[in-house]
Amino acid sequence: MEKEMIKEKAIELSHILDSKKGETIELLDIGGISPIADYFVLASASNQNQLAAMQDAVDEYMSKQKINARSIEGNKNSTWILMDYEDIVVHLFTKEDRDFYDLDRIWKDGEKIDWNK
Repeated sequence: MEKEMIKEKAIELSHILDSKKGETIELLDIGGISPIADYFVLASASNQNQLAAMQDAVDEYMSKQKINARSIEGNKNSTWILMDYEDIVVHLFTKEDRDFYDLDRIWKDGEKIDWNK
């Protein structure tokens, strides 16, 4: 998939997470600093039910795009769910886990994308 199309999908995922009341949504372009993926989408949830709803919404959108997850770590009882779609990796956290693992700081060299235009 070409980089601009990947970016559009990452932006759409950010909007989907926002529609599910995701908090502190960040979209990072990490393509220039890591071979892991082109984009990270990070979002927090206030509880596990919200986390599960966000995961379901991401999975539904990506399935409609005919993009299958390479792997998904975590489940409906987890406080951090990692969804790896190869070019886009989605990290969904409870607020506490997001603060603890602090991926925002670890990946601070990634370019923040203003997805909310």
